[in-house]
Amino acid sequence: MAKADAEKKLRVKEEVPKFDTALAASYNDHIRPLLDAVDRLRHLKVMQEGIQIPTIVVVGDQSSGKSSVLESLAGISLPRGQGICTRVPLVMRLQNDPSVVEPQLILEYRDKNVTTTEAGITAAIRVATDEMAGDGKGISNTPLTLVVKKNGVPDLTMVDLPGITRVPVHGQPDNIYEQISSIIMEYITPKESIILNVLSATVDFPTCESIRMSQQVDRNGERTLAVVTKADKAPEGLLEKVTADDVNIGLGYVCVRNRVGDESYEQARAEESCLFETHPLLSQIDKSIVGIPVLAQRLMQIQASSISKCLPDIVKKITDKLNQNVSELNDMPQNLSTVADAVRVFIRILKLVRDSLEKLLIRGEFEEFPDDLELHGTARIAEMLHKYSTRLPSSCPFNDELFLMEEIRILEETNGIRLPNFLPRSAFLTILRKKVDKISEMPRELVTDVWGYVEGVVTQMLLKHSQNYPQMQSSSRRAVRNLIEKMRSRSNKFVDEMIAMELVADYTSNPDYMKTWTGLMEDQNKFLLAIEDHEMPTALKLKEFGEVQVGHLRQFAKLAEQAFDMRMRMSAYWRTIVLRMVDGLALHVLYNIKCLVETEMETELVNELVGPGMTGIERMLEESPSTAGKRERLQKSIKLLKQSKDVVANIIDRITTGIK
Repeated sequence: MAKADAEKKLRVKEEVPKFDTALAASYNDHIRPLLDAVDRLRHLKVMQEGIQIPTIVVVGDQSSGKSSVLESLAGISLPRGQGICTRVPLVMRLQNDPSVVEPQLILEYRDKNVTTTEAGITAAIRVATDEMAGDGKGISNTPLTLVVKKNGVPDLTMVDLPGITRVPVHGQPDNIYEQISSIIMEYITPKESIILNVLSATVDFPTCESIRMSQQVDRNGERTLAVVTKADKAPEGLLEKVTADDVNIGLGYVCVRNRVGDESYEQARAEESCLFETHPLLSQIDKSIVGIPVLAQRLMQIQASSISKCLPDIVKKITDKLNQNVSELNDMPQNLSTVADAVRVFIRILKLVRDSLEKLLIRGEFEEFPDDLELHGTARIAEMLHKYSTRLPSSCPFNDELFLMEEIRILEETNGIRLPNFLPRSAFLTILRKKVDKISEMPRELVTDVWGYVEGVVTQMLLKHSQNYPQMQSSSRRAVRNLIEKMRSRSNKFVDEMIAMELVADYTSNPDYMKTWTGLMEDQNKFLLAIEDHEMPTALKLKEFGEVQVGHLRQFAKLAEQAFDMRMRMSAYWRTIVLRMVDGLALHVLYNIKCLVETEMETELVNELVGPGMTGIERMLEESPSTAGKRERLQKSIKLLKQSKDVVANIIDRITTGIK
């Protein structure tokens, strides 16, 4: 019986397929060009441009057997030990090459290419890992790449990620779980990623953290393949586990046996084949889902299918990103090298700013900023003027605790030796001064509001059109502040003069004055009669003033007529004063905004930025670090994308023409 088992084991060993004959040779001509193209894109770091490429991502809980699976596929030993062995993403590029006598192993990281051997690969990986993640037990998201050229390996590229652990051991950071989870989710989230979930047969699959993570991004398991390790350690119920599929593994399961002790990889595969042929429980599992050779074949098929499916989308994304970056680079300002270049740019910026301000502050054209209502200058300034005009009292602000007593007191104080019933001009001017003084702050407040608003708009337009030249923006801000201060001072001087002019003379050529005064004076006889006839009621209804009490004026009968006349004149004249203070200030503001936009802004900016020593212009030659960095980033990106586009174009041509 023992002899029969030994003969069967030997026969199974002889039947173990080799990758170079049963797998690699079958797929080499079909998938190798695709795989080389994707590896070239990965080497070019096209993923940094936001372009995802098909990737087999290997995940699993700590000690699930990930390293053993990868070792079996690659035929080389990887770092082992207590705790986390894989502390950085390890990109494994397996390339079958029948011409290679001795395996060629190259470790690529941080622009280094370290050639090593099968015996030295573990040490080389540890050195590289320590360099990137530190010599402790921390992890890093910076990947290293291991290129394995060997006869008989499958053409595969896989990313091995750190094993999931929840409890940090000595030397590991407290948030080790969060760090590992973040790395894993970053790699498995893209829809182009193929998730190779490594599960130990010794645990319940639904309890595996790697299953929980993969289900978050691939709920139906459409891009998840499970490999069940340690089949020989827990054969009971394994068939039920992989057939029931309680955790939605859409791409299916492959059960494998890990290499044990000092077994060679050939011996391990022979033992594995024998195990699934002879074990009373494991032999019941369908042969299409057992063994490392089957796993390699499934991965190669899935990988080739994924690459072919994603290639058109990759081409589109590369083209779109390239066009976007080229356009963005073309839109950037030229790199100024001479003063003449800087002057030309300065003149162009001035023109752009003036064009924008003419639309916003003069012509009322807002198509440049249709939704930014705050920049609709003519409308906002009109609102300020309207608010100012409504704040000015339309009727003269009299102090009417007793009707006409304000006028009576002024007439008494301005009394002199003159003809009776003659209205003294000094009395009228005195009361006029009091009324104008009450509203004198209102036009000054309008001046402050208007020029504060204009300063904001001018500054915003300057910053917008000079955003690529931040080195000139501080000087531009200073020039705008100085200019607005001049305009504000000019307007305040105009207001002072406007108010002073109102006090020089009581004059208007507006015919509405006489018309209004005449209408108001129609009540004079009624008023005088009520003053003179003590039998009449003391309440009197007058135009514009409503009902007033006049009984207190009977003791001032001699001055009452003059007081009534003066009030009616002031009431009629007040309308002219308000009209002049609104119209005059409005025209002044609009005229000076026009002067600012068309001439004075340019003069101020030229004086500030050019000046006698051209210092401001020379500063424009110094490209800001942010602009220089952006230019360099775009240039590098465009170069990378062009190379990537050539890579993809070559492989598409090869597929189209059928050239092997």
